[in-house]
Amino acid sequence: MKLKFKLKASNAYIALAFMAYAGASYGATPTTEELQKQIEELKNIVHTLQHQVNAEKAAAPVTPGIELEQIATKDDIGGLRADLDNYKYDVQRLRDTKSPLTTRGTTISGSVQLRANSTSAPLTTGGATTQSTPRYSSFDVPLANIAFAGSLFKDYGEGRNLDYKLGFNYAKTVSPTTTTTAAVSTFSLQDAYLQYNFINPAVTGLEDLNLNIRFGQQLTAFGLEAQTTDELKPSINAAQFVAGLGVGARQIGVIVRGDYNPYVDYGFNYRAPLIEYAVGVVNGSGPNQSDNNGRKDYLARVAVTAPVDYTSWLRELKIGASYQRGVKNILAGPVATPIDGNSDRYGFDLYYNHLPFGASYEYATGRDSTFVTNAALAASASNIAATNTGKTGQIKSVGQTLTLFYTWGEQWLKSSNGNGQGKYDDWWPKTYQPFFRIDRWDPNTANAAATGANVTAKTEIDTIGFNLFFAETTKLQVNVNNYKYSNNATPKYRDLIVQFQYGF
Repeated sequence: MKLKFKLKASNAYIALAFMAYAGASYGATPTTEELQKQIEELKNIVHTLQHQVNAEKAAAPVTPGIELEQIATKDDIGGLRADLDNYKYDVQRLRDTKSPLTTRGTTISGSVQLRANSTSAPLTTGGATTQSTPRYSSFDVPLANIAFAGSLFKDYGEGRNLDYKLGFNYAKTVSPTTTTTAAVSTFSLQDAYLQYNFINPAVTGLEDLNLNIRFGQQLTAFGLEAQTTDELKPSINAAQFVAGLGVGARQIGVIVRGDYNPYVDYGFNYRAPLIEYAVGVVNGSGPNQSDNNGRKDYLARVAVTAPVDYTSWLRELKIGASYQRGVKNILAGPVATPIDGNSDRYGFDLYYNHLPFGASYEYATGRDSTFVTNAALAASASNIAATNTGKTGQIKSVGQTLTLFYTWGEQWLKSSNGNGQGKYDDWWPKTYQPFFRIDRWDPNTANAAATGANVTAKTEIDTIGFNLFFAETTKLQVNVNNYKYSNNATPKYRDLIVQFQYGF
C-alpha cells in the first residue's frame, strides 16, 4: 500500500506541473517554441519522479516469494488454519504417547558402574552360594542409581526456588560362605529432600551470595571425599576413613549451606567464593533410620579459597575444616545394656586443582566411646571389654589420604566442549588423567598388637590409576591397588580393577 501511495503522489505532482504551465499561459496562445520548451521541462520532471519511485521501491523490504500486491483469499486462510490444527494434533499425540508426563518439571539422572577385577588373593565371599573353589577374578555391577529432581516453586526474578530431589540406589549384598543363601540385590532410598534457596546466584548474578536450607535425607557436609559423588571421584574405591568413620553415610536432618564474598571472572565462567560454610543437625543413625537415641548429631564445615584472580597459580587452592559432634549407642556382649557414648569426628582437607596439575589431602580422625576393663588405660586390644563393665574409654581412629593427578585434554575447556561449533551436545573431546594415591587407615591408634578382639589391623592402600573421560558423564577407570597390613598374619596382595561408568 505504501508503494501505491508513492505512485499516486507522483501522478499528482505531474498534474500540478501541467496546471502550473496551463495557468501561466492562460489567455495567450503559446508559440511552437514555447510549447516545445514546456514539453521538454515536463519530460525532465517525469524522469526525476520515476527515479525517486524506483529508489524507494528498491529500498522497501520485500519478502522472498511473496508479491507486494498479493492478497490472501478465503481458501488460503482456511488452508493455514487446517495446517495449524494438524500441527497441534501431531504435537499433542507425540506428548501423549512418546513423552513421560509429570505434575511438575522433572529432571531424571543416574549413573551405572560396570566392573571387572583381578586379584592375587583368593576370595570366597560375595557369590551366589558357597564356593567350590576360590576366585581370582570377577565381573560385577557394583552401583546403579537413579534420581528425580525439579522445582516445586520457581521464582524467576530472585531465584527463591523450592527444589526437590528423590533418588534410589542399587547395592549388592555379600553372602557369607557358610550358607547357601544367594546374594540379594537391594534397591533403597538414597536422597529425599527439599531445598529452599534464600539467595541464588545462578539467577540473580554470580556476584551474589549463595544461601540455601536443605531438609531430608542427604549427604552430610564433612570433608572432600565424603561429599563427592561417584561420577566425580578420581579413584574407584573411596578412602578407607569414609566407611571407617561413617562420614559417607547419608543422614536425615536439616543442613544450611552458603558462601561469602565470591570472586567472579565472567570471561572464564569462573566463580570462587572466599568462604564456604555449612551447619546442620541430623539424626546420626544413618539412611532410612529414625533416631536411635535421645540426642541429635551436630555438624559444621568451613572452607576458604585463596582470594586470587583466574590467572594466578594459586587459583583453586582451598583449605577446609569439618566437625561432627555425635552420639551413639555403645554396648558389648549379647545381653549388654546400651548406653549413650560420644562419637565425634574431626577433619582437615587441602585441595588444589589448577590444570593440568591437581592434588588433594585429607586428614580425618574419630573419637568413639567404648566399654573398657580399666578406665585409666588406653582402649587397646587388651583393655576393651566384652561386656558392659560400666567403665568407658575412648578409641581414637585416624585416616589420611593423599592424591596427586595430572590432567590433559579439552573436555573442561569452555572453548572446546562443542558449544557454538555446530556439533551436538554429545560431542565432547577426550580428557586423560593419570593419578597416584596413598590411603592409610588406623582404626585404633592405641592398639599396638598385631591382632586382638574388637580391633582391625592398620591398612595402607597405594593406588596407581588412570581415567579416560569420553563425555561429560562417561569415563573408563583403571586402578592397580597394593594392600599392605601392619598385621603380619595378613599377607600383602594386589588387585586390578577396570571400571566403566556412565551417567544419564
